[in-house]
Amino acid sequence: MSTGLEHLEAAKITWTKYSLIEQMANIGSEVSRALNAKGNQTRYWGAIARALDLFYLTVEDPRWKGRLREVLRVRELFAAAALGSDEFKTSLEDLDRYFDCYLWLARSNR
Repeated sequence: MSTGLEHLEAAKITWTKYSLIEQMANIGSEVSRALNAKGNQTRYWGAIARALDLFYLTVEDPRWKGRLREVLRVRELFAAAALGSDEFKTSLEDLDRYFDCYLWLARSNR
């Protein structure tokens, strides 16, 4: 079984080859996995950790230096929702719908 660190190191290799839309779509896939795994703590927290890793890689991608406001904000919303906070009145279901737009865009750009 791979660790979170192995996932992050493997993702670093190819992450900068993706467009911002593709990166956000991949983060959205982990959000969807977390949402679908709510009854299984191991799978849920694994998806949460992978999504946060991918957010980290996106923020560290130098191509998006001037475009990070939205990425950082949605990361904040995601972390709060994942922990069950209603501070921002945003749920994983809301974020899943938000990321669906990126998935659609990524698929249409292929």
